[in-house]
Amino acid sequence: MRYSGAVVVPARFHSSRFPGKPLAEIGDKIMIQHVYERCVKAVGGNEVYVATDSEQIAEAVKGFSGRVIMTSESCLTGTDRLAEANKQLNLDFIVNVQGDEPMVNPADIKMVFDKMQSDTSAVLNCYCEIEDHEVAMSSVPKVVVSRSQKLIYMSRAGVPFDKDNQPHAMFKQVCIYGFGREHLVSFAGQASKTQNEVYEDIEILRFLDMDIPVQMIEVAKGNLAVDTLEDLRRVRRVLLSDG
Repeated sequence: MRYSGAVVVPARFHSSRFPGKPLAEIGDKIMIQHVYERCVKAVGGNEVYVATDSEQIAEAVKGFSGRVIMTSESCLTGTDRLAEANKQLNLDFIVNVQGDEPMVNPADIKMVFDKMQSDTSAVLNCYCEIEDHEVAMSSVPKVVVSRSQKLIYMSRAGVPFDKDNQPHAMFKQVCIYGFGREHLVSFAGQASKTQNEVYEDIEILRFLDMDIPVQMIEVAKGNLAVDTLEDLRRVRRVLLSDG
């Protein structure tokens, strides 16, 4: 059986750490256009949308012929925004690609999409090896996995720590997710963020707090997310030097 799905990029203008981030310029394109085009390269133009509550972002996306789904301003997280978007799309699954990952690998998006097309029973999330300088960066979520690559915990601290309180982080999150319809309904059914989700400011932890397992998928390193202006400068240097 092949399930119906789409890639949806959640985007909001009013980020506390970086307002207007999706519209930040990287070369001759805005950031969300870089992300959108990589999603289209992965699965084709008919399967990609941006979900936003911002008319400014919506007009910018339409300006490069992207497809937009308008959502409310009340969404607690990007995953809540996807759940709302799927009320319009009515699909079996959604692959979430964050709008602040302009270097996301299309092959990784396609891999998650293909897995969800054949099986929507698990929540999926990607991760990769962490760079040494990223261990101390609170903007980079660190990942701890089991032998079967189930998510044990995710933190902005350098987990795991040893008994001398020294960090031994080995992996970081790559923000490509796969959610079945029922996972999105359960996630958005919470009236507020869960405890660990609030402490870490990492939305995937809501699933762990709800006793819903998360299957992690390791991908090649090289992705750089944009959480701060310094991140944006790093990405500009890499993308523009490559292009």
